[in-house]
Amino acid sequence: MLASTAVASSHREAPFIAGMPRADATDFYMFRSYEPGREKFVTLVANYLPLQDGYGGPNYFQLDPNALYEIHVDNNGDAKEDITFQFRFASTNNNDSFVVGGKKVPIPLIINGGAINDVNPPGLNVRETYTVNVVRGDRRTGTRERIANPSGAKVFDKPVDNIGNKAIPDYAGYAARHVYDVTLPGCATPARMFVGQRKDSFAVNLGETFDLVNYKSPAVEFDANAERSARDDLADKNVTTIALEVAASCLVAPGSADPVIGGWTTASVPQARVVNPVPFNTNNATKEGGAWTQVSRLGMPLVNEVVIGLKDKDRFNHSRPSGDTQFLAYVTNPTLPALVETLFAGAGVKAPTNFPRNDLVTVFLTGVPGLNQPAKVTPSEMLRLNTSIAPVAKGSQKRLGVIDGDNAGFPNGRRPGDDVVDIELRVAMGKLCTLNLGCAPANAPSGAIRFTDGAFLDDAAFNNAFPYLTTPIPGSPQSVASRQ
Repeated sequence: MLASTAVASSHREAPFIAGMPRADATDFYMFRSYEPGREKFVTLVANYLPLQDGYGGPNYFQLDPNALYEIHVDNNGDAKEDITFQFRFASTNNNDSFVVGGKKVPIPLIINGGAINDVNPPGLNVRETYTVNVVRGDRRTGTRERIANPSGAKVFDKPVDNIGNKAIPDYAGYAARHVYDVTLPGCATPARMFVGQRKDSFAVNLGETFDLVNYKSPAVEFDANAERSARDDLADKNVTTIALEVAASCLVAPGSADPVIGGWTTASVPQARVVNPVPFNTNNATKEGGAWTQVSRLGMPLVNEVVIGLKDKDRFNHSRPSGDTQFLAYVTNPTLPALVETLFAGAGVKAPTNFPRNDLVTVFLTGVPGLNQPAKVTPSEMLRLNTSIAPVAKGSQKRLGVIDGDNAGFPNGRRPGDDVVDIELRVAMGKLCTLNLGCAPANAPSGAIRFTDGAFLDDAAFNNAFPYLTTPIPGSPQSVASRQ
């Protein structure tokens, strides 16, 4: 096995979005639900706000009330959204105060010492809520309706981040109260929804990878331990998750026999922003207006990191799938394999020689024929899922997905336990050529090498039920009893 180049799925992947972390999408997942009894559903997960430390107070990691977070679904292969789920957030400061020396003075924290054990609990000084619209057709001009819970309520609470075990002794139970059953306009089957902090659902050896693959002992020959040889630099990081579980029948095109859907997530902010020189509350630091401007985009993992050239990374984040022909050369003539060859030429590693790389076009732009390619497809970058392929139960999933014989995994959608770093490294270096998919074995001299970043990932790291991602790491892990 060869330890080789990889990066986090979308953590600070472009120069502009690195300065707007609250709008930075880190990972996107779309898979047939494998929770027992929920197999007819599709789960969509969009993670935002990367590299959260559990101890990151006192403000922690609220989503941006001036941003628009969206999950898009294309169900006819034309590279345009047919269904969009739009999330807007609001933050309310309760202005809790203490009486100090006879004066009532606002406290400096987002918690006030009261209990945090239910929705909108008395212990919170800041309440974060959100609303969700379903848009059918174009995301800006289509018809839109509000998502509600069975009682008709259309405003939902987001749990506060996992501040610590003294403030929130049972965070898992507290967060679970924020999983909502909801009614989707145009869908007869109720859905489920959750928004809140989770443990980062990705694994990658970041630091040494970015330092020109500066691993201490990179394996250049078969080594049974290579896939577990490096640290996971995200092992102690959290993210903020937006998760929906929707009946598959409500996502495919009405009346169509094509079971394939495409998906991606974006974040947009108003075009104009002026900093307020004299803010008088926490929601008045800027004045914003103008048209929505997209600043983040994520479908297939790792695309903007290791496929798109540096000069076009911001452009890609502002683009839509329908305009992806402008980035075609990055897929047909990729630079990552050439970089791998340069770094490991001494070990005999060689990049594939088939140009254009049509094997990569099928993975990233059209879907794989017979697996997840729509009946009619416009080449474009997004995650594609064949909703007719049954899910595989937790414990039986293969972390390398399709290339290891598990057609319910990546690149047929993406599950939390799919090790997309290792999968994409191997595909980039010609794994599909060894399988005679779009190229021949002779085109990929190193196609059989088991490339890995050494940060192991499989479904053991995830839960067996919605929202699947695990409880976030607390800022203060010690309990009150352990301190006494």
